[in-house]
Amino acid sequence: MNSHTTVESVFHRVFGSAPAVVVTAPGRVNLIGEHTDYNDGFVFPAAIDRSVRIAAGPRSDDAISLYSSLMQAKAEFSLSQLEPRKELPWMNYSCGVAYGLQKAGIRLGGVNFAIESTVPLGAGLSSSAALEIASAYAFRALFPFEMPDLEIIKLCQQAEHSFVGVQCGIMDQFVSALGRKDSALFLDCRSLEYSPIAIPHNLKLVICNTNVQRSLLTSEYNLRRESCRRVVRYLSRTFLNVIALRDVSLKLLQKHKESVDPTDYRRASHVVTENERVCDAVASLRAGDYISFGVQMYKSHLSLKDNFQVSCKELDAVVDICSTVEGVLGARMTGAGFGGCAICLVREENVNDVVGALEAEYPRRTGLQPTIFVTTLENGVSVQRCS
Repeated sequence: MNSHTTVESVFHRVFGSAPAVVVTAPGRVNLIGEHTDYNDGFVFPAAIDRSVRIAAGPRSDDAISLYSSLMQAKAEFSLSQLEPRKELPWMNYSCGVAYGLQKAGIRLGGVNFAIESTVPLGAGLSSSAALEIASAYAFRALFPFEMPDLEIIKLCQQAEHSFVGVQCGIMDQFVSALGRKDSALFLDCRSLEYSPIAIPHNLKLVICNTNVQRSLLTSEYNLRRESCRRVVRYLSRTFLNVIALRDVSLKLLQKHKESVDPTDYRRASHVVTENERVCDAVASLRAGDYISFGVQMYKSHLSLKDNFQVSCKELDAVVDICSTVEGVLGARMTGAGFGGCAICLVREENVNDVVGALEAEYPRRTGLQPTIFVTTLENGVSVQRCS
């Protein structure tokens, strides 16, 4: 039974009819470029083979009825009374998208959504962005409207800002919508220009979920973003061209080190140097220098640990374990941090060695069991009509 059949059968069981469409939106992994997207910087993410799927069909009223297989829960709300629900946080992603579409002048009708996901929650693989993108494209399939992909991506980002309360950048929604198979996207988060860059087939990406609960994610994420804003506000008083950390060189930042809060300085220094690492890593990949690419991954993790302070002992353990295995080119945490996943870029012939080392060593160091999988890089969102 394929995944579409599964989610279609769930829809039929819950709502008593067949869905009109099935929308699949992938999660993502970021190879390098963390906490740079909301600073107008550079990132290098890829869509993965874990996804959110929505089987959707229209209703005759203005209700939106959602069923989540993962939550084993059903909830309903009216299109005329959309507001964030703290008691039902999983609903806010689809609610926020519906709110944004209506605010943009799109006329929607009632829908039934059956939602399934193979993207682990709270793992830094962007299950939230995948749900937002899947919801938006399901609405567009059921109630056809003209809106470019880029505008849908921005609308989904805004939904996370206003309904979920996370001031995220645009990377996650962008790659969930526009990812390319067997490639990562070198994305300029200011211009939104991007280049798909193929990842060689003899290199594999191993994802290790630390299974650490990220309870501080939302509050700490927003605090990190405010640190970056404070540095920009200070520098922009003198340097009018500085509108984001993207515009700040390390030399300029160092020159004003004593004028900003020490913690803000460390966090800004991560962003400034991370932008450089992304560009250097992509240049190395294009040149076929995979060893240098991996070095940048390790440097990224160290900066996220020491300067941006979003790693944890479990993420550090995964990176450390991977670094001891032959054939590993690089490893780093991925996502916002405070738990979640780390990734490892490894030569194909050494994949089993990495998995074995993590399965043996990670529980000994942390007392936790990891969830490990080798991912493939996939296309972005897809919509299929049901017969």
